[in-house]
Amino acid sequence: MNFQAALFAAGPFILVLLVISAVFSAAETALTRASRGRMHQLERDGDRAAGRVNRLLSDQETMIGAVLIGYNVLNILSSALATEFITQVVPGAWGVAIATGVMTVLVVVFVEVLPKTLAIVRADDVARGLSGPMLLVVRVLGPIIYAIQWIVRHTLRIFGVRLEMETDVLAAHEEIRGAVEYHHSEGLVESGDRRMLGGVLDLGELTVADVMAHRRQILMIDIDLPPGEIVSEALKSRYTRLPLYRGDPENVVGVLHAKDLARAIAAAGGTEGLDIAAIANEPWFVPETTHLKDQLNIFLKRRAHFALVVDEYGALQGLVTLEDILEEIVGEIEDEHDAAIEGVRAQADGSVIVDGDVAVRELNRALDWDLPDEHAVSIAGLVIHEAQTIPDVGQSFIFHDHRFQVLRRQRNQITSLRVTPLPRQIET
Repeated sequence: MNFQAALFAAGPFILVLLVISAVFSAAETALTRASRGRMHQLERDGDRAAGRVNRLLSDQETMIGAVLIGYNVLNILSSALATEFITQVVPGAWGVAIATGVMTVLVVVFVEVLPKTLAIVRADDVARGLSGPMLLVVRVLGPIIYAIQWIVRHTLRIFGVRLEMETDVLAAHEEIRGAVEYHHSEGLVESGDRRMLGGVLDLGELTVADVMAHRRQILMIDIDLPPGEIVSEALKSRYTRLPLYRGDPENVVGVLHAKDLARAIAAAGGTEGLDIAAIANEPWFVPETTHLKDQLNIFLKRRAHFALVVDEYGALQGLVTLEDILEEIVGEIEDEHDAAIEGVRAQADGSVIVDGDVAVRELNRALDWDLPDEHAVSIAGLVIHEAQTIPDVGQSFIFHDHRFQVLRRQRNQITSLRVTPLPRQIET
């Protein structure tokens, strides 16, 4: 066979194989980079192509296996044909070397770089456009793919690696959190949006004990006081809901709402003869182990804003409000009666005077710090946990890139600290 005849016979076939291989290459990149959120939204809007993409992504391992089988078979076949064709013109080792060089250039440029670059730039559009052919390929090659997966898993077991069919490499929450952190580091997500998105993800991990106001911080009123004194105490408070106790502060018998109290005073024409017990609402107790996501749903379902938190023995631990949970998402919600940052006072030298009962999460949110809150809720608890002792007044500790100095202490309780951020040490 002369050169012209060989070129006419093999050239178009090799070209077709390379074009199809380029399609597989583009599909692999586009389908793995496509936005799942956008695909789900488009499918809900009736986009069939997006629905096909979602079906492919639901079994990503099978999809990638089908693409790799098709891609490699086509490349090997086209390379073999090119070698056969060129060695007819240039026999021997030189022909093989020329065929290898030509096919390497064609595969790298036109099968790898060009289609993958297009797929990266227009991932969603390319994924939707190629979803139909890829779905067909997955169905045709399905038995082969499952056989390969079976071989791979049983081979890995020989080396002590167990990989189940349902294995999920990344948890959805961690994947979203990682994407938010990455885009924040790239400057595409603002700090406020990053904290808000992180707060939403944290709702399923935090409990009401992490955000509640401790019982030491609760303003409570003795229900057996004269009505006038109760009204006076309620007017002094900046809170609209106040727990009422009888005898012992642990014995909460009701919750007084300022609006209900105002209506009762208006109806009675004064404070004389007010029946505070009749005005008060029944207290609602929730376990301290309740997750914030569940508590938020319960608040919305009951149309309530306020709950008292108890431990496993029924002892009062604190209170949690709907506002406390929302603040985990949107940050501090302030009104005209709130202090800017209660218990936190910035100093001219860059340090911060902090009350010991201020929550670590609240301090992080207010000052954009990153102190750990896994082992302690309050800043005083964090210092005690890290120091492994109850420090004396004047003692200083350095951990987590901050200096903590104890300013005041009452018995075993740290009531005030000076916290100074230190320059971060660059690891070498």
